[in-house]
Amino acid sequence: MFDQFTVVTDPVGDSVALSAIFAVLPLLTLFVLLGVLKVRAWLAGLISLAVALVVAVVVYAMPAGQALLSATEGAAFGFFPILWIVINAIWVYNLTVESGHFDVLRRSFERVSPDMRIQAIIIAFCFGALLEALAGFGTPVAITVVMLMALGFRPIHAASVSLLANTAPVAFGALATPIVTLASVSGGANPDPRLTVDTLGAMVGRQTPVLAVVVPLMLVALVDGRRGIRQTWPAALVAGVSFGLAQFVAANYISVPLTDIVAALVSAAAVVLLVRVWRPQTPADLGREAAVVPAAREPAEAGLAGPGAVRAAAGPSRGTAASTAAPGLDGTGGETPPGEPRVDVDPSSGRHRAGDGLAPRPADQVPAAGPRLADTPAEVARAYAPYLIIIAIFSIANLGPVKDALAGEPWTVKFGWPGLDILAGNGKPLSSTTFTLNWLPAAGTLMILAGVLTALVLRVSAGQALRAYGRTYAELRYAIVTVMAVLALAYVMNQSGQTNTLGAFLAAAGGAFVFLSAILGWIGVAVTGSDTSSNALFGALQVQTAARAGLDPLLLAAANSSGGVLGKMISPQNLAIAAGAVGMAGREGEIFRKVFGWSLVLLLIMCVLVALQGSPVLSWMVP
Repeated sequence: MFDQFTVVTDPVGDSVALSAIFAVLPLLTLFVLLGVLKVRAWLAGLISLAVALVVAVVVYAMPAGQALLSATEGAAFGFFPILWIVINAIWVYNLTVESGHFDVLRRSFERVSPDMRIQAIIIAFCFGALLEALAGFGTPVAITVVMLMALGFRPIHAASVSLLANTAPVAFGALATPIVTLASVSGGANPDPRLTVDTLGAMVGRQTPVLAVVVPLMLVALVDGRRGIRQTWPAALVAGVSFGLAQFVAANYISVPLTDIVAALVSAAAVVLLVRVWRPQTPADLGREAAVVPAAREPAEAGLAGPGAVRAAAGPSRGTAASTAAPGLDGTGGETPPGEPRVDVDPSSGRHRAGDGLAPRPADQVPAAGPRLADTPAEVARAYAPYLIIIAIFSIANLGPVKDALAGEPWTVKFGWPGLDILAGNGKPLSSTTFTLNWLPAAGTLMILAGVLTALVLRVSAGQALRAYGRTYAELRYAIVTVMAVLALAYVMNQSGQTNTLGAFLAAAGGAFVFLSAILGWIGVAVTGSDTSSNALFGALQVQTAARAGLDPLLLAAANSSGGVLGKMISPQNLAIAAGAVGMAGREGEIFRKVFGWSLVLLLIMCVLVALQGSPVLSWMVP
């Protein structure tokens, strides 16, 4: 049961093609359950894991004990480091809600522009990119999605916008961790001297900027259709072009780890400067939900209420509530200072008590509210403090000497997963059986430190902070199950040979693989939810295939990472994070269907770009 196992790629009739039919079953099961049968993500993840285990044991002859141990390692990796960072990042956000300062931050963003489409660009794209640069692993989605909800976005739109925005920055996320991982695995599988962090980062920096130009336009289209593009294209184009140019320059000439930080700040500054001299026309029927409860204040199941339901705000609320109208876009609406609860207003005024079930009054029938209270500079500074604290802590932790010190014992411990004994096809132990417990330098641990400092700055008591921490786990319970199940699935597929089979099947395309290489990365991220994990899974395969097919290994390795970022929005674990954060646990399938088409369109763009870079047309773009 616990015998040593050697990974095989063609267990069915010594044929990769026949074996691929079985290897794809877990992924096919996952996508059908989510997208077609609308099964809850946590249940879909567990069922797909069971399918992967059956395929591993029955088809790949993996000992049952080794298959189960592989699943436990994947589940552990799903919790640490992935969920560890997400849970603690949301806790930091919950502290800002607890103190009332999140509303100060919200009003600060509103002052830049009251237009929801511009807010989607600034928060989901620019601010989300900054969070991706610092932490990655689902943090941008977890935080920006609730920020959008607090600004009046419907849950389904908030989740979809955050997921779509979390694309172009992903390859350089967590201070370029995916690129570092890619350099490590590809450099050991191919002697090409260009397979280093700097050159791989430069190559990716010549691919993802193209996505950056397109994504903001897609965001405004998602929020407001063709009208959104027609009315806000200057802001979308400025955000995308400035981000893309900054990402290219930083990746090629400044610093690969700092690429997204530079790009995010440049893009945000460009949009803010633009809206100072130009304002889009804001339609009166631009949909906005008021009085929405972010994850910090409401159980996840509450999100199952229909889009017309009006819920009590987690603090001060702007103006009125309407799911299909946009009152208050001119900045009117009552406010209360940080920390003070909102006082429910009689429905006759246009605002409703939580759970009253009454439909909001039309925007033109809502009486004007009182004047907005101005936030003091000190309150605004405190509202931004948590994110400045995060930037400071992560920057210090990633300084060369500090990072090197924390990478050794006792702060980081590496050990073989107990009982797991798997050999790769070359007879060497599989590297993924070694588990890294970097308990102190882990992004989640650093986020806890940021949370403690945030509580002190925002004057949140220890009791409040602890209660908020407990609520965070309770609210994300379905997301926790989903992420751990999907990572267990990924590990079983990888360590049994199923992912190798799928990769080898695609690699059989030979020269045409240059078009398909991005798809391989897309599949890897769709399964694991992480560009880092996808690069670890397929980075070596990409460069080995390049050597056999006479293709450029640098181009294919970079394509794995660049194509992978487009699988992020359809990954079950990220869908679960987004759904849990907006109170739509159990409805991940709805979000999946909302973003799947966008993912395919962007993937096609990337495939065409990589194919052209592999041809004389754009070969000059390859370093």
